[in-house]
Amino acid sequence: MIIDTHLHLIDRTALRYPWLAGEPALDHDFLHRDYAVQARRAGIEAALHMEVDVAPSDIEAETNHVEALAREPGSLLCGAIVSCRPEEEGFAAWLEKAKADPFVKGFRRVLHVVPDAVSEGALFRENVRRLAGSGLTFDLCIFPRQTGQARALADSAPDVQFILDHCGNPDIRAGAGREWRQHITEMARRPNVMAKISGVVAYADPDTWTVATLRPYVEHTIESFGWDRVVWGSDWPVCTLGGGLLAWVSATHALLAGAGEAEREKLLSANARKLWKLD
Repeated sequence: MIIDTHLHLIDRTALRYPWLAGEPALDHDFLHRDYAVQARRAGIEAALHMEVDVAPSDIEAETNHVEALAREPGSLLCGAIVSCRPEEEGFAAWLEKAKADPFVKGFRRVLHVVPDAVSEGALFRENVRRLAGSGLTFDLCIFPRQTGQARALADSAPDVQFILDHCGNPDIRAGAGREWRQHITEMARRPNVMAKISGVVAYADPDTWTVATLRPYVEHTIESFGWDRVVWGSDWPVCTLGGGLLAWVSATHALLAGAGEAEREKLLSANARKLWKLD
């Protein structure tokens, strides 16, 4: 069975998503009930919601909305990685409130939508260091060119657990090669960083990608981080840009065909259970 550590839900009747105006293929409602049908067919038994970069004034409302969905009978939701703003003065007080909610498992500030200087700021780094000892994680969602900033952030908070999203977002369509591999190898040298094998189908040509297309990116990430430092995510509905949830799950199983049972279990569920205490 699979734990999906990277599920986005979009409900435009409940929340505002300013960025969707520039992404017409995703400017629709993507609801839990629609995801759950496909997820159960794919063997997904639980999912962590990943924040969807809602309007800043809706950040708390997004968490509340997802928690309400998790309480519904048959819900697959078991926790949330919530949006945050470590660059703001009020972060410390906001963090204390978030830490009191057991549904919150970690945080993310999407770094490729802000200037690089944001994550380099002293206040940002000081606030991220506040996560140390809390058991809460911090997801790194970056462009490959921002890997240097991500490494510096991880180095500035050695006691915080970071998760590198989407194998570092390689430009698979353009044939990302040696430079991306070096970025992943360097990032993996940080013991406080794990990697998320998630949604890479969205970065491949939707009409021509095959398992062989994805293999170099997935295998290098796993080889660099090791089986104890990887988790799996769908990146639904972004993965619909590259074939959809069932195609990505099928490709994942094909990519893992040569791995041992224990290794597959670590990637697909065991590491997530341990990291976020999901049992």
